[in-house]
Amino acid sequence: MGKIVTMGEIMLRLSTPGNERFIQATEFDINYGGGEANVAVSLANYGHEAEFVTAVPANPIGECAIAALRKYGVETKHIAKCGDRLGIYYLETGASMRASNVVYDRANSSIATATADNFDFDAIFEGADWFHFTGITPAVSDLAAQVTEAACKAAKAKGVTVSCDLNFRKKLWTSEKAQKVMTNLMQYVDVCIGNEEDAEKVLGFKPGNTDVTSGELEMAGYVDIFNQMCDKFGFKYVISSLRESFSASHNGWSACIMDGKTREFYRSTRYEINPIVDRVGGGDSFAGGLICGLMDGKDMKAALEFAVSASALKHTIPGDFNLVTRAEVESCDGSGRVQR
Repeated sequence: MGKIVTMGEIMLRLSTPGNERFIQATEFDINYGGGEANVAVSLANYGHEAEFVTAVPANPIGECAIAALRKYGVETKHIAKCGDRLGIYYLETGASMRASNVVYDRANSSIATATADNFDFDAIFEGADWFHFTGITPAVSDLAAQVTEAACKAAKAKGVTVSCDLNFRKKLWTSEKAQKVMTNLMQYVDVCIGNEEDAEKVLGFKPGNTDVTSGELEMAGYVDIFNQMCDKFGFKYVISSLRESFSASHNGWSACIMDGKTREFYRSTRYEINPIVDRVGGGDSFAGGLICGLMDGKDMKAALEFAVSASALKHTIPGDFNLVTRAEVESCDGSGRVQR
């Protein structure tokens, strides 16, 4: 098993019970999560040595966030204790034609105000095989973007494979700002993960006639965009999840991958997810599954199938973390039959 380091923001998640609207709720369900933290939990569940790097305040809420990671076997020894607060996000889970809604309260959080001096990247990447980050972290603040680049530079200096999930968040920054920052960070990236919106908003690429809301996906468009991305950035692999949104409760789910050297293209098995229990963390569970598959030595097709199965299962689990085992991922056939 390999050592994977992920870095980003872990947040306190306050979600309305069931499918209640914010205005109806008299209480919130509490979870902790965040893009890269969710990936680390997935990888720890699969038996890899996973470490999460972030900054949290030196108070009981910061300790609760760390405890949530330790519970699932994630290494936390290089988490910085600095800053004034843990970021919060409020979640209202949609249903049918009503979309879910997220409200962020993360300004001036610990990771947003941390600097590279808060982290010993030489020690963090000692013995590491893989480093993963997302486009969310550099979107949090200019300082966080600087910390992300410092981490990428340190990882490459150690010969570590670097992956990035583009993860565009329009509530955090504009497409113009995202393209400026993320295009620069792509020089460090070996494996690039994203969907059709991410490719357009973050890197300026757009696949053919693809409309995620129509339930129709044009694969030729993805072949074209993947070729362009490999030509421009020299990625080893480019991967996109393929979500067909029929409603907030019903999605089609698959993915595609391209080998940057041979330009071989492959689309995975497609899953029908209906009803969706919680789609938050679905993309993170996909990234975690893909990294696991590639770290295990699987070929790109087998790694992609593992990732899609893992992330399809995540849609059935409340909370940010994908709490499934390797055996469950490998045996998933989409039927939901009782295992006896």
